[in-house]
Amino acid sequence: MNAESWPSADSPEPADPPELAPVRPGEELPWERLARYLLPRLAERGLEVTGDLSVAQFPNGSANLTYLLSFGHTRLVLRRPPFGVIAPGAHDMRREHRVLSRLWQEYDRAPRAYVFCADHDVVGSDFVVGEYRAGVVVWGALPPSLRDLPDAARRVGFATVDALADLHLVDPASCGLDDLGRPGGYLARQLSGWRRRWELVATAEFDAQMTEAGRRLERTLPVSRASVLIHNDFKIDNCQFAPAAPDRVASVFDWDMATLGDPLADVGMLLNYWPDPSDTADDHALHVPGLRTLGVPTRAEVTRRYAARTGADLSHIAWYEAFACWRTAVICQQLHQRYVRGESTDERMASRGDDIGMLARRALRIMGDVTG
Repeated sequence: MNAESWPSADSPEPADPPELAPVRPGEELPWERLARYLLPRLAERGLEVTGDLSVAQFPNGSANLTYLLSFGHTRLVLRRPPFGVIAPGAHDMRREHRVLSRLWQEYDRAPRAYVFCADHDVVGSDFVVGEYRAGVVVWGALPPSLRDLPDAARRVGFATVDALADLHLVDPASCGLDDLGRPGGYLARQLSGWRRRWELVATAEFDAQMTEAGRRLERTLPVSRASVLIHNDFKIDNCQFAPAAPDRVASVFDWDMATLGDPLADVGMLLNYWPDPSDTADDHALHVPGLRTLGVPTRAEVTRRYAARTGADLSHIAWYEAFACWRTAVICQQLHQRYVRGESTDERMASRGDDIGMLARRALRIMGDVTG
């Protein structure tokens, strides 16, 4: 969203986007072949499904393609990477399956994964199929089931923070995920990895700012915290709530980047997606339009809530917020370049590059408060 489209305080509240829609043209999969593959494997896991397959798409995500599969009354979710060139290490469905086939036992906000497929003859890529949970997601407006509850937006906001804190308090060994990532060096690896991703999609317009932000981040790299389970893309619209229940997140989505790492990296990403009264048209968190006027807690309240629930020291959180901002600029560039190359038919990706310059400048501005 560019500065011209940044909503003013008196802008009308946007309608929530639909949670389900027909499959976008160009994003269809070979459904009959998929059904033939899935049915026996679901039966092996105790899921006896009957009826013809019908399919809808969850249209609101920006990268991975997510579909609702319905066999009669049985509903499941399929996730696969987007079409086109995939950045190294991105859209890791094997990782998502590994996490979600185990984590649900210790963290009930994690939907259970049932089937992972690495045979690209089935749908053209790796994919994972898992549990579907009914509920509501907060985008730019409160869903009807939450709208009339007192302080609903603040309650949703605090519940989101609590869900992240509770994930970080899970013992990875308790669900067989203590070897999900390499011990030590997490932040340095993240910096070098995202720098390589930028180099693959860089354009001259933003390269100087993005390169300088990366250098400053490297010069002021903090001492990493102990490794815990981290989500790596935690935000309000990756959380689902039961209708009329704003005080506890019911489900968390999008686990393909989960790993063991520094928990404050997750907090930084959450702040990067979180609106605040201090935001301006030229310097703002990259959140869903409408969220700014919903009444969620401030970013300062988010950090206080997280610290109170976990006991973490957030005195160096500015570095993590700057890193998240810089990393998000890389992601936006990847999405936009996929559209430019003709690998995505999602028209939203045409404008994904609009905020890259702002995000680069924001990262540099935040880094001004960081000392080495």
